[in-house]
Amino acid sequence: MTTTQTPLPPEPVQVSERIEIVDVLRGVALLGILVVNMEVFVHPMQTLVLQAEPSARVLDQTMTWLVRFLAEGKFYTFFSFLFGLGFALQMMRLEQRGSQFAPVYVRRLLALFGIGLLHAFLIWVGDILTLYALMGFVLLLFRKAKPKTLLIWSCLLLIVPLVLNGAGAAALDAGRRYSPQVGTMIDRAIARQDSIFRAQAEQADSVYAGGDYAEITVQRARDMRFMAMGNLSVATSVLAMFLLGLYVGRRGMALHIDDAVPMLRKVFWWCLPIGLAGSGTYAVLIGDLSRTQPSWPLVLAMTGFSLGAPALMLAYVTGITLMWRRPPVRRICAPLAALGRVPLSAYLTQSIVCTLVFYGYGLGLFGRVEKTWQLALAVTLFGLQLAAAHWWVRRYRFGPAEWVWRSLTYMRKQPWLAEGGTRGDRL
Repeated sequence: MTTTQTPLPPEPVQVSERIEIVDVLRGVALLGILVVNMEVFVHPMQTLVLQAEPSARVLDQTMTWLVRFLAEGKFYTFFSFLFGLGFALQMMRLEQRGSQFAPVYVRRLLALFGIGLLHAFLIWVGDILTLYALMGFVLLLFRKAKPKTLLIWSCLLLIVPLVLNGAGAAALDAGRRYSPQVGTMIDRAIARQDSIFRAQAEQADSVYAGGDYAEITVQRARDMRFMAMGNLSVATSVLAMFLLGLYVGRRGMALHIDDAVPMLRKVFWWCLPIGLAGSGTYAVLIGDLSRTQPSWPLVLAMTGFSLGAPALMLAYVTGITLMWRRPPVRRICAPLAALGRVPLSAYLTQSIVCTLVFYGYGLGLFGRVEKTWQLALAVTLFGLQLAAAHWWVRRYRFGPAEWVWRSLTYMRKQPWLAEGGTRGDRL
């Protein structure tokens, strides 16, 4: 007589099943994301591609350089890596329960895409959730790929921007050498595009600084085209990090950290110098360049960015993981782990608070806050989020946004109350 095991219904991960180091890493990534995003909370998105005007204050110049060197490009890839790792852990968990993974994950991505659209159009145009959701559907195609295949694809996708940047600069050089008339046409087209971005930035600056909520919502819709171009430019690196995270999850490194220590140390010591060199090259060059005007110095800067950002990100991930194994560090990291349990709510809260501070329907400080004060505000807000998250997770299973996301994913209302809580803690 044979028996078959009845599949268990899919459900969100329980607190006891969470991997603390993954939550810690999410907490660190939230700080990095906030530090980088402050610049585009304060200034129009279009300024990202225009040549920056340096601050008159040496301290602000130094802070700008440090953010480019240590943070820019490192933390959307950080979150992308964790997204792929989470994908692998969720897939293994659902398969162990005998549940089908793909239908649950498709609902999860659709819900995330919807939350991202609301965030982009109603709160802040710099949303990245929609891109993660769209790339998540591509990630599904790799769910049964071999680990070696995941690594190969990840490396190839990281090379794509380098090839495109180099090919673009080479084509423009060839056109200029072919004919002076062609060169003039190219330069006029570049200048026209630059002027379009500047006009868009001036309009956005005026609306975000002084507009009411309705006017700013219209401006966000206008800026979505520019944001879509930006998302397209980083889509391959996001997918590359998704695949790398899936690879790490497949290898079981997050579940068996002690066994992975030799590999973690090797990755750290290889990636740290590559990341520092590439990111340093980018930080030194990019301040004097406009991304609307292709050139070989820009190609060199973006090569440093494309290679240095993911390498330094991996040094951060492995370095933090190795330090986390020490009990004193683990105790210090407890608030980060709490924040890492509610990353979606924390990310959305950062957007809500910062737009209320900077936009016209709030305090109206748009365009008026220098880099040093941006960083001070980021650190202050992050500290408040750490305290709030620590309080919240002792009482509730999910953050508010996580509750909505999981309820939509599993098509049933999820319980709010954490184990050991009281009815007085219910929302």
